[in-house]
Amino acid sequence: MSTHLDFPFHVDARGRSATTTDADHVRDMIEQLLFTVPGERVNRPDFGSGVLQLVFAPGSQELAGAVEYSLQAALQRWLADVIQVERVEVLAEEATLTITVDYTLLPTGEPGTAVLERGTGR
Repeated sequence: MSTHLDFPFHVDARGRSATTTDADHVRDMIEQLLFTVPGERVNRPDFGSGVLQLVFAPGSQELAGAVEYSLQAALQRWLADVIQVERVEVLAEEATLTITVDYTLLPTGEPGTAVLERGTGR
């Protein structure tokens, strides 16, 4: 098992940088990718998904389908060496966006699910 810094960065009870497991680190990477706005990272201006803009967009089946497709493409582009994406589901209700990503960890074959939520209050 590798040691990874936990996201978001914080200090643990011993006063050290908090670490996390391999499986939780993958979930953290998915969260960072989905909620990073393209252009936000200086050395990787095309990293991210732009999905946070959808919190304010009017919901529709067509928009949800397009977003699911673009998120799956972003996950495959940036995390294809770590996960195999099985399913992406996007729900936009009122001012809350919920994204569910089902995946398989490539090194172990272990299935995983990341449920990520953002709203206007965060």
